[in-house]
Amino acid sequence: MTLVKHNYRNLNNIFSELFSDFPATAWNREQNYQIPAVNIHENAEGYQLEVMAPGLHKEDFKINVEKGLLTISYEKKAEQEQKEQKTHRREFRFASFKRSFNVDDQINVEAINAKYENGILTLTLPKKEEVKVSPKEITIQ
Repeated sequence: MTLVKHNYRNLNNIFSELFSDFPATAWNREQNYQIPAVNIHENAEGYQLEVMAPGLHKEDFKINVEKGLLTISYEKKAEQEQKEQKTHRREFRFASFKRSFNVDDQINVEAINAKYENGILTLTLPKKEEVKVSPKEITIQ
């Protein structure tokens, strides 16, 4: 499994990241999106992908696998203003993001599952039975 890299940075963003309170994530304030940090772990059974996404709602995530590409996206649309009140200032951000990863033929795509707990979206990507490697003891000769 490999990460599909997108170049969202420009010179201003690089300097902003150096002085940001959240170095694990990159904000683009002009376009209002965040690129969440991701951990990828592998064991004999498969891969575990963890996406740091605190404060989000699981209903707004979309996970799709198509033609060997796993895409995780999030979109929270702006809430409608109520007619009976006048808003003087709006600072809430309604952001979106999209992360994509190549998924090779070792992964059992039908058995991928996801859970969102304590601000972490965790995807389990099991390997197909024929490619699982059981630990073997190696004899030194």
